[in-house]
Amino acid sequence: MPLFRRKRKINNDSLKNGVGLVAIDDSKSIVAEQFRTVRTNIQFSSVDEQVQTLLITSSDPSEGKSTVSMNLAAVWAQQGQKVLVLDADLRRPTVHRTFSLSNRAGLSTYLSHLASYEDIIQESGMENLSVITSGPIPPNPAELLNSKGLSDLLEQLKANFDVVILDAPPVNTVTDAQLLAHKTDGVILVVPQGIAEKSSVAHAVDMLKKVHANILGTVMNRFQSSKAAGYYGGYYGGYYGVDEKND
Repeated sequence: MPLFRRKRKINNDSLKNGVGLVAIDDSKSIVAEQFRTVRTNIQFSSVDEQVQTLLITSSDPSEGKSTVSMNLAAVWAQQGQKVLVLDADLRRPTVHRTFSLSNRAGLSTYLSHLASYEDIIQESGMENLSVITSGPIPPNPAELLNSKGLSDLLEQLKANFDVVILDAPPVNTVTDAQLLAHKTDGVILVVPQGIAEKSSVAHAVDMLKKVHANILGTVMNRFQSSKAAGYYGGYYGGYYGVDEKND
């Protein structure tokens, strides 16, 4: 199957029931093992500098970046690391729904000085894994994400957590991911096989490079299930792909 396929529309119906938190629900599966492999590769991606804040994004919407974000957070927590997932998608947030958490207070209310640090930290229900949801969708997402308040928050989180994973909006749709990439230690780009267009991925990489983002690699998702066994351990763009029938 080709790495990229042009002019193929995403089947939105198939995205409604994705792999979800497979790293928790089916921790012995091949998919969960692939997430652990991605985690290991990230840990060894930078010999000289620790990657503590990690941004997960994609070139376009509905490409699986939230699924990757939350499963990577889960496998890090299973390793005994103290992990926090930060929903930095202030336009189409999903983290609160996945973990069945309240979204009344979160990143947007903190950056608007309407909530304190203690107000926005929530427990996920999984050991070692905490969550900051997006909060109510604000009228000015880019301005909030570009504020000193976010930089200060990330520094505070780094002092209290081993790993902070930011679920960010797609690069090619809004400027948010670029603003966030400049503030984080590393960036992972999620690329769905057979759906992402080569030109879109190339454009996203170029946009990230313009803000001097530390692009660590890519995670390829949505392998055909019939190919999963053959691709298990296969290597693409810096990281092992995640076999997802739907996402």
